[in-house]
Amino acid sequence: MSKTGHGEQVPGPLQAIFSLPVIVAALGYFVDIYDLVLFSIVRVPSLKALGLSGKELVDQGVFLLNMQMAGMLIGGIIWGVLGDRKGRLKIMFGSIFLYSVANLANGMVQSIEAYAALRFVAGIGLAGELGAGITLVSEVLHKKVRGYGTMVVASVGVSGAILANIVARSYDWRTAFFIGGILGLMLLALRFGVAESGMFKGMEERTQVSKGNFLALFTSRDRFERFFHAIMIGLPSWFVVGVLITFSPEFAKMLGVQGAVSAGNAVMYCYLGLVAGDLVSGLLSQVMQSRKKVVLIFLLLTVASVTIYFMATGVSERTFYAICALLGFGIGYWAVFVTIAAEQFGTNLRATVATSVPNFVRGMTVPITTLFLFLRNQFGLQHGAIIVGVLTLSIALFSLWRLQETFHKDLDYFEEFL
Repeated sequence: MSKTGHGEQVPGPLQAIFSLPVIVAALGYFVDIYDLVLFSIVRVPSLKALGLSGKELVDQGVFLLNMQMAGMLIGGIIWGVLGDRKGRLKIMFGSIFLYSVANLANGMVQSIEAYAALRFVAGIGLAGELGAGITLVSEVLHKKVRGYGTMVVASVGVSGAILANIVARSYDWRTAFFIGGILGLMLLALRFGVAESGMFKGMEERTQVSKGNFLALFTSRDRFERFFHAIMIGLPSWFVVGVLITFSPEFAKMLGVQGAVSAGNAVMYCYLGLVAGDLVSGLLSQVMQSRKKVVLIFLLLTVASVTIYFMATGVSERTFYAICALLGFGIGYWAVFVTIAAEQFGTNLRATVATSVPNFVRGMTVPITTLFLFLRNQFGLQHGAIIVGVLTLSIALFSLWRLQETFHKDLDYFEEFL
């Protein structure tokens, strides 16, 4: 590792936390999350409008979700590499443009094939914004307050799911996609007021430094382990969202919940909990001066909330939604999780990692839901989900144990490739 020689800006704490880079990154993530969860909310009405019914609503729903997540997996690599080579700002706004256009086109689909193709394209677009935004915020804020900055980004961002549910309930699914696209395109107007990271500008001048070398993550055991474990601590988030929340109507029916549970409301309450969780986990990480301790607390909360979810036999609709909020709170360490990923690596690999890690986690929805469907056929809906939950939570706890604490880490250095 070597120093870049370009220090951090140290403005007043409030001025830094609510600076334009933080606001733009937060709004970008807000629209990102709106689009990301919108499909889960409109899955049933959109598929019914295309002529599907019965078991097809689950099977084709999983297929479309997996296409979206596969796009995010590929996009995470592409945008991450470009972020270290071309700049954090270009990637953040390029990704916003792509998923906004895909959203607009999604509102006009007439077939499953077109739907799948556009969810894939949208997934590629959705992959870039968060990692680029978190990298930018981590680099422009002083280490004493960068945790607050990333907390604001994540907390504002995940509330996009709440707007997605409100819009989906007020308008038909096509209009909901149109609104998402328009919101994203409007956000592009703010790009001219945001300055690029000083650390990236300093790296740009160093032509001999290897930038955005994704393969370098696999040529060193140390780098690979940091990368791998940073991904694995996020697995429970997409087990909860991709399985328990997305298919909450099916689980509610199996558990005998009194009343009609909708996926849209389940998503909304889950993300309300997530907003609260991101705020609390971000504040706790600053107060406790530790990322790892906070993630451990929230993983244990997730274990407890998943247990409560499967014990909720015969509860009221209101109680079930409260449990969905508790699940969201438990996985509300997303801001801390992405910050850990950004803090693990030097400036010349930071965007590559910070962008690819959350998207690898999102992309893990593909094997998670595939495994869930397989185990559902073997052991039933409930036991299949429980097995997947135990597996993802166990892996996350092990990976957290293997990662180093990064709270006090100085980010002004390069990764050296020998």
